[in-house]
Amino acid sequence: QVQLVESGGGSVQAGGSLRLSCAAFGYTQYCMGWFRQAPGKEREGVALIVSDGRLSYADSVKGRFTISQDFAKNTLYLQMNSLKPEDTAMYYCAADPRLAYCYLYLLDEYKYWGQGTQVTVSS
Repeated sequence: QVQLVESGGGSVQAGGSLRLSCAAFGYTQYCMGWFRQAPGKEREGVALIVSDGRLSYADSVKGRFTISQDFAKNTLYLQMNSLKPEDTAMYYCAADPRLAYCYLYLLDEYKYWGQGTQVTVSS
C-alpha cells in the first residue's frame, strides 16, 4: 500500500509564499501532482509532473506555482508564490503509475492520495 504524506501547509497573507512537500512515489514510471479543493468548489488539478519530465499547470497558477522533485530526498514539492485568497483550499498530493492518467483533469482519479494539507491565504 502506497502512502503519500503532505506537509508544508499553513496560513499566509496575500502575496506570500508557501512550499508544500510530499513523500515521492516508488515507481520508475509515474504521474505525480497536486490538486486542491476549496469548500463548495470542485476539485482542481493544480500541477503535474510525469516521470519523463513533462510538467503541466492549471492556468490559474501558471507563473506563480512551481512543481519539482528532489530525487535524492525522494520528495515532491509545490512552491507557491504570490499567493492569492482564491488559492485557499485543501491541497492533496496524488500519484499514479498509469501513464495514461498523466493529465491535470484526471488528478482526482489517481490511485494514491495523501491526507491533504490546508492552505489559507488572507487578504
